[in-house]
Amino acid sequence: MAQASDACGRDFPNYQALHAWSIEAPGEFWEQVWRFTNMTSCTPYTNPVTDLEVFPGARWFEGASLNYAEHLLRYRDDRPALVSLLENGQRKELSYSAVYRQTAHIAAILTREGVQPGDRVAGWLPNVPETVIAMLATTSRGAVWSSCSPDFGVAGALDRFGQIEPRVLFACDGYYYNGKTISIVDKVREVANLVPSIRLIVWVSILNQAPSGSCTFAELIDDDTPDLQFVQRPFADPLFVMFSSGTTGKPKCIVHSIGGTLIQHLKEHQLQTDLKRDDHLFFFTTCGWMMWNWLISGLATGATLILYDGSPFYPAPDRLLDIADSEHISIFGVSAKYLSALENAGITPRDSHQLNDLRTILSTGSPLSEESFRYVYQRFKPDVHLASISGGTDLISCFVLGNPLSPVWAGELQCRGLGMAVDVWDDDGQAVRGQKGELVCTMAFPSCPIGFWNDANDEKFKQTYFERFPGVWAQGDFAEITANDGFVIHGRSDAVLNPGGVRIGTAEIYRQVEQLPEVVDAVCVGQEWHDDTRIVLFVVLIAETELTKALIQTIRNQIRLNASPRHVPARVIQVADIPRTMNGKIVELAVRNIIHGRPVENTSALANPEALEHFRGLEELSR
Repeated sequence: MAQASDACGRDFPNYQALHAWSIEAPGEFWEQVWRFTNMTSCTPYTNPVTDLEVFPGARWFEGASLNYAEHLLRYRDDRPALVSLLENGQRKELSYSAVYRQTAHIAAILTREGVQPGDRVAGWLPNVPETVIAMLATTSRGAVWSSCSPDFGVAGALDRFGQIEPRVLFACDGYYYNGKTISIVDKVREVANLVPSIRLIVWVSILNQAPSGSCTFAELIDDDTPDLQFVQRPFADPLFVMFSSGTTGKPKCIVHSIGGTLIQHLKEHQLQTDLKRDDHLFFFTTCGWMMWNWLISGLATGATLILYDGSPFYPAPDRLLDIADSEHISIFGVSAKYLSALENAGITPRDSHQLNDLRTILSTGSPLSEESFRYVYQRFKPDVHLASISGGTDLISCFVLGNPLSPVWAGELQCRGLGMAVDVWDDDGQAVRGQKGELVCTMAFPSCPIGFWNDANDEKFKQTYFERFPGVWAQGDFAEITANDGFVIHGRSDAVLNPGGVRIGTAEIYRQVEQLPEVVDAVCVGQEWHDDTRIVLFVVLIAETELTKALIQTIRNQIRLNASPRHVPARVIQVADIPRTMNGKIVELAVRNIIHGRPVENTSALANPEALEHFRGLEELSR
């Protein structure tokens, strides 16, 4: 516990004791995090927290004025800051000094365009260094950054940028994915024409197809580096606008603060993940997912960030493992789906790759099964720290995650985040152990959103997180606290199955189905049936495999024996594809609406909206 003891100025026998102190004395805890991570402010704060009991509404580090980009650019030496790899093999490396210099150039352009604190600047970009630099330039000005990945369609981009009205748009001409070259020039032009606030497009040329005569990122960088002025802003000023998935309507525009984001990320990096300057940090993410923001904050610790854009399985399933070796990755972040896909592909990384530098594997995006835990320790690396983490766009960080000193139990997220009063409550608002319930946070925390964009009186914001339990954040996850004081996430609360009045998390079923070699993918929903709910499981099978009666029985037996008879689906149906969000998450609610003949309000939020047609008007669901 040396790192934690140093951070908090006292000794603790174990992580549980440290966590207990962090929520018993939150003001002292967060002040110690400020000091340990070397956060700076041009004006002193009065108290670390004021009105802690007001949730939402507590105020953190009042009086402090700071700049997010300044903290991320505190190192200005020749160590590598960003290593960028594209699917087609292109590699680029930028030092900390080069990132600082390029940020200064782009910030000068934003200044020329009149960008002021509070103005929005948007990126429609892949995960490349130009995206990082555009964000740093924006936030150096005290302006607000927001981004989405280039695979969004026109409607999806309009749903996002049309709400926040950016002044400047950084956009790419295209991207590479799964062996394909995809241009988005026409999409960018259409969106820019439909969002009148956009006064300038800065093109980031990935395919060398930027429109002739346009303003390009490359031409803005020259030899004469201008001064970079970091505009100091209050701790609670807006920094990022993040977007919810938007599968039930227009995405919510979630506004995160400068100081709250920074102190939370520094805590999670340096205390929960043990990130240090010598580390090479990687997370497979697009710029439309909060893990991109989380990754980029690693610059504040001085680590080398490894950026990758493209398919994680092209040209072969072990592409990211190749990168882990070649780029000496020490902290390797991926999704639970990626790990299960590696296992299903029969890959044993310890035999095929060196992984000499690999110390930590982070997994998020969906619950990580017990089998995937065993796969990592048996076939990846026996001494790695595997941390399954969970939080989200809502708090731009984690509620439950890992720590490098406590035991790792298969199927469990290790611990509550420091300073996060996380619990599991039943429907009556009572804390439960060894029983499934709602994941809640009972006390204010710094990275709680400022609110939603254009949300009068915070009406939608309070309805989303605080309506169920007033004064308590309800995350919308169906969870359980184990005997080890770890957590199991059983799925989203709004997707919980309820046959015969018994609440079942969809993740419990997915864990079993994933183990069958015939099943590639699955989605499970509840169908309203004869005044009750019955479980329907849709499966995608490996090529040239039919869903026979024998295979259906195998699936049901697997679920019955390893979950319970109540988990067994009433119907198992083969489909060609499963609809997912742009971030790869299964959209159970959309499938549930389709099978009940209800509209899906916003298909532009889906990566593959055409997949919904596989669920419409199925004869098997009428009997």
